Amino acid sequence: MSRLKSSERRMKLILMLQESNKRLTVDELAERFNVSRRTIFRDFNVLSEINVPVTWDNYSGYGVMDGYKVPPLMFTSKELATIMVGLNFVKSQVDRSLVEDAKGVELKIKNTIPTELKSFMESLDNRTIVDPFLHFGSEKKEGGSWYLVSSAISQSKKIVFTYTAKSDGEKTERKIDPYLLVFYRDHWNVIGFSHKRGANRNFVLDSMENVQILEELYTQNEEIDAEALIFNSNESGQIIEVLVHEASDRVFRANLPTKIIKSERVESKINKVTFRFENLDYINTWLLQFGDKVEIISPKKLKDKRKVVLKKMIDQI
Repeated sequence: MSRLKSSERRMKLILMLQESNKRLTVDELAERFNVSRRTIFRDFNVLSEINVPVTWDNYSGYGVMDGYKVPPLMFTSKELATIMVGLNFVKSQVDRSLVEDAKGVELKIKNTIPTELKSFMESLDNRTIVDPFLHFGSEKKEGGSWYLVSSAISQSKKIVFTYTAKSDGEKTERKIDPYLLVFYRDHWNVIGFSHKRGANRNFVLDSMENVQILEELYTQNEEIDAEALIFNSNESGQIIEVLVHEASDRVFRANLPTKIIKSERVESKINKVTFRFENLDYINTWLLQFGDKVEIISPKKLKDKRKVVLKKMIDQI
């Protein structure tokens, strides 16, 4: 472990003693923090002066009194800066309730940390912007029952809801085992096992109404594999082939909302990319952002959808 500032080391020392299921010797602590025994003894003297109830046993070493809990909001400036990045990300979201919750968390932290850290936090507040186009340019809206869904996930309970399809507006009743909450660009999704389809599916939260947590528990045979769930949620979708110009290739790959099955160079600056996607209306709109830098090869149904959208755009001119 690299050397830490004394205040940070002592904070970590308290947490280590508090969380350890056994006492720790001075030699173990000195090795853990890469300092001398003398430094550890000095740290214990400081902790004693600020009334941390350190206990000592001649045979097993040091610990802290049972029931002692370190105050939860003792952050270093680097930890606080990390928190500010996270809070500013949440405040940039289009979901109104998430934004308000983030502001509430920020206010609570400001009211409990020391004055110098509060000043540091306030100095970063308006100078750390995550995704400025969402932060400044989007009207806030209700983003779906993310808290209910997250509660169901934490308890491994099934949920039921009314789902409105993006393609045709059809409403259907759904029951799923919710596995994963995923944020993509400007909306939240839940991926879970759909009892209607008999397979894992992706659902957009703001298309879900009347969400209810059931008392029915679900059991997964394997540990959650987030990457597999995200990319395989389009497994039943159609095969899509596009030509991507080199100028847009990096952005295309970084933001494509599914997994690339195959990619090959077909011309000096053109790549042929193959992937699966279930919602053709969504992927059609998504592909349009690249203009003439992305050409659809197949399926024909997707090419026809692009023609319809482009015709509407031309008619508006």
